[in-house]
Amino acid sequence: MNDTNAAAPIRKTIRVEATPEHAFAVFTERIGRWWPPHYGLLSQPRHELILEPGIGGRWYERAADGTELTWGKVLAWEPPQRLVLAWQIDGTYQYRPDFMVEVEVRFLADGPGATRVELEHRNFERYGEYAAGMLQALDSAAGWSLMLEGFAAEVARAD
Repeated sequence: MNDTNAAAPIRKTIRVEATPEHAFAVFTERIGRWWPPHYGLLSQPRHELILEPGIGGRWYERAADGTELTWGKVLAWEPPQRLVLAWQIDGTYQYRPDFMVEVEVRFLADGPGATRVELEHRNFERYGEYAAGMLQALDSAAGWSLMLEGFAAEVARAD
């Protein structure tokens, strides 16, 4: 699709009582603690969800037996202000190395000891026939809103 047919991105914002440095660290280093445990692609329960630091780092889940499934990779790593992830899960919820939509997360100081976290999940037009369904699922209360609530709860626990 060309740019004139681009789907609107999902945009979510949440405020947490933490510095941008702390919020960035919780988002990246503790992603397995706040991401819903039933939101995975492995055929067995997830043991870990890992986001490797730095550009090119992998974003993946691991089962207790060591089985791994890649979700994507890090495209931008700018602690504590910005993170961009390649989400390489297609419309049938399969990892495809040749497919990519992006998740950008910004961590903006919002008063003393607080951070506004702005998330943008974009390029849904790349899903083709699955675009509307993926957009609806990830923009719902059970999508990014739920995940960011889990993140905020983990920030509060990690203080």
